[in-house]
Amino acid sequence: MPGRAILRPFVIASFAFLWAAGACSTVSGGESPSLNGFTLKNSSVPVEQILSGGPPRDGIPALSNPQVLSAATAPWNDEEIVIGVLRGSQARAYPLAILNWHELVNDTLGGEPILVSYCPLCGTGMVFDRRVQKQVRTFGVSGLLYQSDMLLYDRETESLWSQIESRALTGPALGRRLKLLRSVQTSWGAWKKRYPKTSVLSLQTGHARDYDRSPYGSYATSTSLIFPAPLDPRYHPKMPTLGVRLVDGLARAYPASEVSKGGGEISGNLSGREIVIRYDPDTQTFDVEAPDDVEVIEAYWFAWSAFHPNTSVFTATEATNSKP
Repeated sequence: MPGRAILRPFVIASFAFLWAAGACSTVSGGESPSLNGFTLKNSSVPVEQILSGGPPRDGIPALSNPQVLSAATAPWNDEEIVIGVLRGSQARAYPLAILNWHELVNDTLGGEPILVSYCPLCGTGMVFDRRVQKQVRTFGVSGLLYQSDMLLYDRETESLWSQIESRALTGPALGRRLKLLRSVQTSWGAWKKRYPKTSVLSLQTGHARDYDRSPYGSYATSTSLIFPAPLDPRYHPKMPTLGVRLVDGLARAYPASEVSKGGGEISGNLSGREIVIRYDPDTQTFDVEAPDDVEVIEAYWFAWSAFHPNTSVFTATEATNSKP
């Protein structure tokens, strides 16, 4: 989210160079197009829109069964932004400082196999049930992108999955959907206050990474994208946006600027479902209350609108007009 980190110009240049070097699919002798070792035959999206992000398959190493610490022993500052997840009676926090470098965490929480995902290019932290057709899948980072969003893959079938769509775009799982679980992007201080017995990821990941810095940094405040995606000009491309949607495709967006102008707390309705959205401009974090069948996604504005072109959008005038 804007204001959370700092990207050096040479990092952006490196990404652009890697994209230019690896954007084209490989095709030889009439074979199906492939990229990073993935066959793109029968893709549900145009193959030419699936791009190499630069790193090869697993060049960004996903974590599995990570080491965790108790809140009392964790080294994280209260201001650190985390993805917080509660399953059953078990709470766990996944710091963005780690997710920026690994993007995926295959974990088990509250007895459930979960996948914690974070796409730094789209600002999307999404948590899924790893069970597909009752079989537990293990996911890796493909190194590929669609509309600037990460494509993950399951190691069992090598199907490619869109994070934001939560759907398989290629492979044996084509068309199947991952179940999105409720999570929240918030500060470590706020999360451990809410769940004092929470655990949190340890810095001992088994990989040598500088978790004190982000390779994306000022990208979160820039108007530029590193990779192409449709742009809706109504808001800053990286405007923090809380999106809600139903499985049938109905979607509504709550841009942070509009929620702030509307008083910071908004009551809404999505197809008869009551929703409450709050936004704290100091910590740049959302909080939401919604029924379980409402999917909640926090994203940059460009990412939400690119994947939900027919989304309705809350504006502050709605809140003003509804006041007596």
